[in-house]
Amino acid sequence: MKPNNIFSNIPCELKQEIFEFIIKNQAVMIERIISKGQTSPESSWFDQEKNEWVILLKGKAVVVFENQTPVQLNKGDYINIPSHTKHRVAWTDPDNETIWLAVHY
Repeated sequence: MKPNNIFSNIPCELKQEIFEFIIKNQAVMIERIISKGQTSPESSWFDQEKNEWVILLKGKAVVVFENQTPVQLNKGDYINIPSHTKHRVAWTDPDNETIWLAVHY
């Protein structure tokens, strides 16, 4: 078996957010997300079928929940988002990569 590194293969320029599956099956999906200034459209909300646990491995971000205050995330911060909890990414650091690890279960 050959190990992989969560911080490898990060492009120098990120014109769009990158979503990469690490593991995906019927029970769980684990993905690496790389952002650099990207956000969700203001009129668009994630409304997912599964719960999502997400940790910020690097960078900074702000996640907004419908009818709630924004939640600022810094390196090492994690949140658990129950299924069908509408949310969107309001801000990611435009000067540095933000690396997320998301577990959908």
